Amino acid sequence: MNDFRKFLAIAAVPLLVLSVAVFGFVWFGCRVYVPAGMMAIVTAKTGDPLPPGAILAEPGQKGVQREPLAEGRHFLNPINNDWRFEKLVTIPAGSVGVVTSKTGRELASGEILAPNRESKGVWKDVLGPGSYRLNPEGYDVKIMNAINIPIGYVGVVTSQTGKPAAEGLFAGPGEKGVLEKVLQPGLYYVNPRAYQVDVVEIGMNQVSIVGKTGTVVLTKAQSQSANGLDELQRQTLAKQVQKRAEYVTQNADLGIVDEDEARSFSFVSSAPSSSKVGSSARGGKARAPQRGNEPAAAKQVAQVPDSVAFGMNQFVQFPSSDGFTIMLDMTVEFELMPENIAKIYMLYGDLPAVVSKILMPQILSISRMKGSDYKAREFIDGEGRQKFQTEMTEELVEVLKEKSIIVRNAIVRHVEVPAEILSPIQAAAVAKERDLTNQTQQDTEKRRAVLNAEMAHVEQLEKETRQETEKLKATIDAETRKAVSLIDAQTSLEAAKIDLECAKVNAQILETRGEADVKAKFAVKNEQALGVKRRAAAFKDSSLWADLVFADELNPDLKIRILHSGEGTLWTDLKGSSLAIPAPAPKAK
Repeated sequence: MNDFRKFLAIAAVPLLVLSVAVFGFVWFGCRVYVPAGMMAIVTAKTGDPLPPGAILAEPGQKGVQREPLAEGRHFLNPINNDWRFEKLVTIPAGSVGVVTSKTGRELASGEILAPNRESKGVWKDVLGPGSYRLNPEGYDVKIMNAINIPIGYVGVVTSQTGKPAAEGLFAGPGEKGVLEKVLQPGLYYVNPRAYQVDVVEIGMNQVSIVGKTGTVVLTKAQSQSANGLDELQRQTLAKQVQKRAEYVTQNADLGIVDEDEARSFSFVSSAPSSSKVGSSARGGKARAPQRGNEPAAAKQVAQVPDSVAFGMNQFVQFPSSDGFTIMLDMTVEFELMPENIAKIYMLYGDLPAVVSKILMPQILSISRMKGSDYKAREFIDGEGRQKFQTEMTEELVEVLKEKSIIVRNAIVRHVEVPAEILSPIQAAAVAKERDLTNQTQQDTEKRRAVLNAEMAHVEQLEKETRQETEKLKATIDAETRKAVSLIDAQTSLEAAKIDLECAKVNAQILETRGEADVKAKFAVKNEQALGVKRRAAAFKDSSLWADLVFADELNPDLKIRILHSGEGTLWTDLKGSSLAIPAPAPKAK
């Protein structure tokens, strides 16, 4: 037994040393601590070889392991494994992470997005804000801005993958094309490789046509959203501006010019004023062209607003029915409704395309068609120009309504006609206006005379009314005083009658009370006499009654003492004398 214990004691020492050595190796050699915000990429030195084309290893395979180690403490055999630390993939707020997988199944021909996370290529789903453990050996993450649609805009979504949708129809699930549903203002985490989002203004916009200077498109939404936008919204609008600039460059044959050139256009009104040149928002001076033979004093150039989106080298010019060339300055206000934006974008494109391909051709066509029915002088006359504006607006509304564009108003701001017809018409108009002015002055003098007579009549009526009022007031005062006096007299008479009735009642009360007192006293005395009579009748001897009366009438304070002086003797000592009372004789034994 002792030998066995010695053996155990000797064997325990190497076991203890071995245990300490194993613990030290595991704790100090195998312990891996992954710091916060990091991940550990593990490479296995042993295991089964990877399949052909694979770059990430699964557990039990040799190579870079697919799943990184999370933050915290781990234990790995350094003999069989290597590791290194990498930062976590962090997606900040307002951004998305587009993941490109380097491993997985190959995409089918024509596909650009991976249908699932087991396929190779760009994932269709994006990573939202947060931290992710993705092995950089197998996944490439590109951080991009999310789509932030400002107020006053909507986002038209175009799917870039799938089978092309039928022409003129919205794209359905899995199809390539424009989606029917638009994105309302807000923040969206969209994969830009899978969906293209174009922001388009909604609400009221303007197309201003200024003579031969050109056409300027002003966007109300842009002017309203120019201030207070955050960085994401600025970047979203910057992409819109860049895309439209590319469209302008590619479609120069349509007469579209960029924003800078559009800002140099002049806005000329027909208000008589001195010519003023307004500066653009970027400090450039606007041009004020002289059109025809019209003097510069008849035109006014206004400042170009900041909401200019783009311009076009197009203008409204047509022949009148009598062969004169007419040029118009017009402003057309149109509105794009949110429910129609997707259809408009699918059929025509962005706002520049809508204006250049749809709106401007209709404006030019309708204005020429309607304007050629009018003579040149009718455009100078206010009624003729108003009629032309009304007909053109109605026609423009009906035509563009079929294309889901709502025209709110079409205003003719200025009409330019040739000088050879303008001068005589103006001279005739001036003469006519002078004649009308003279007639108006004569009518005015006549009406002034009538007015003076009416004023005098009014003053006379005012005096008469004042006198009648004073008379009426005096009459009312007299009648009021008379009515008050009559009421006072009637009141005094009624009060005297009431006093008389009160006096009669009081006298009757006193009389009744006196009779009652006399009768009461008589009844009392009579009853008292009857009582005395009955008491006297109770005695047969009148002397006894006299003694009783005598006794009743004695002074109650009178005191009587009766002294016994012996048998048969009655003494009365009224002075308080004391008498000797003999003692009684003893009885014989």
